[in-house]
Amino acid sequence: MVDWFARPSSVWWGFAVVHLYFLGWMASFFLHGDTFSDTEQYRQWAMDGYNPADLDGKISPWVYPVLAQIPIFLANIAGPDLYLLVWFLIITALNAVGLAFLTRGPRKVGGIAPAWWWLFFTVFMGYLSFARVEGITAPIVLIALLYAAQRPVVAGVLLSIATWIKVWPAAVLVPIVIASRKRVHILLSGVAVTAVVALGTWLSGGLPHIMDFLTNQGERGMQLEATFSTPWVWLSVFNIAGSKMADNTAINSTEVYGPGASVAAFLMQPLLILAAVIAAVLLVRALNRGAEREELFLEGSLMMVTAFIVFNKVGSPQFIIWLAPVIIAGLTHDWERWKVPAALLMGIAMTTFVIYPLFYTPLIHAHPVMAAILTTRNVLLVVLLWWSVKRTAELGRKPAAVPAGA
Repeated sequence: MVDWFARPSSVWWGFAVVHLYFLGWMASFFLHGDTFSDTEQYRQWAMDGYNPADLDGKISPWVYPVLAQIPIFLANIAGPDLYLLVWFLIITALNAVGLAFLTRGPRKVGGIAPAWWWLFFTVFMGYLSFARVEGITAPIVLIALLYAAQRPVVAGVLLSIATWIKVWPAAVLVPIVIASRKRVHILLSGVAVTAVVALGTWLSGGLPHIMDFLTNQGERGMQLEATFSTPWVWLSVFNIAGSKMADNTAINSTEVYGPGASVAAFLMQPLLILAAVIAAVLLVRALNRGAEREELFLEGSLMMVTAFIVFNKVGSPQFIIWLAPVIIAGLTHDWERWKVPAALLMGIAMTTFVIYPLFYTPLIHAHPVMAAILTTRNVLLVVLLWWSVKRTAELGRKPAAVPAGA
């Protein structure tokens, strides 16, 4: 039985079972012409168009980078009643391509166990993997990471495209630029992708909005699930100083309110920038001290992506999907070295699924058990960040001198 799980064909059977299970679950929605979670917002954008002036105060689709509009529009190709089905099939197709890259060629053997880890992660993460834009970007980032050591320019192109769908892949692109010998070529590929995106946006008449995703959420507060929101979650649980959790209807988010919450929200952006700068310094230091390049950009990617989550005033549950491609690529490179963060992320995925969608309503009503589960999830994220910082710093240490005659 164990031998069966070690075969590439077994992974594809597992892939089919997992995706058919979620297809069956999604069928309870799309067979009635319904959608689920954020796909309802995506369907509305696809039906209303992308001109903010026509949206009459609704949430603008330009809250995402412009290339996100491609899958959002494409999912409406069979009409609004089947929107969720087509969206699911797009993500399934991308996942299949990612799995093919993971289990072929030189990774035909080494990619099997990481592929199984990916499938279990998808199960424990729940249908979040199929209801958000992150499901589009994750397999693209995985393919880029698998390419990065041998074809860094291809990886740069893929990551640049993914960044113009959702910003987070930039956290993977930066370590690859630092660690690669072809960093100039990677940067030029990113500039080329950006130029093509800008040209296409200009031709479609949307150029004035191309940078809206950087400003649309600038005034938002601390989202409930954000790591740094944890103190105000407990203040709300114990009803201290008028602290509470409430909806920000303008951006469809639940935020924390209480003493110092607005100050924390204001400080999060500079803290995030500072964390990214410190992470980049650690990467440069490790490179200058002879760190192995592939391990450096993998651990650097984990460090940077985790920092993007921990120091973010937005803590949406789908953010956890950002970490999966990095862990999968790390497990493929060195299973023993990466099994600890892989276990941590699996725990983070399971607690995230309990939080959303299972028991999100009790959480926003300040239930202490759900506050404890959210706190556990956030502590695990901090531990994962600590692990990645520690291991990246260790890559930058020169080996101790060997005594003469040893």
